[in-house]
Amino acid sequence: MSEKNSQTKQVQVNASDEISRGRYSNNMLVTHSPEEFVIDWLLNSPRGTFLVSRIVASPVHMKRIIATLEDNLRKYEASFGEIKSVKSDEQKFH
Repeated sequence: MSEKNSQTKQVQVNASDEISRGRYSNNMLVTHSPEEFVIDWLLNSPRGTFLVSRIVASPVHMKRIIATLEDNLRKYEASFGEIKSVKSDEQKFH
């Protein structure tokens, strides 16, 4: 592989202060049609469930998103150990 191909491509991303702070989500809802996937990132809180963000993606892009998330999850667990899943009935507010 040439040196040019082995270098990571840098991408400059511009965002407003509000967007760059990020949003916390502890739940999600995924729906789809033949043309698109819709991911609603939700916040479940004692005051109710709130929509935090909505992402709409094509099926081919959704497949890339899932592959990238799986790859990063493997890398995370290799560095920090296995993530233990929590059953949905254990995620209640007290």
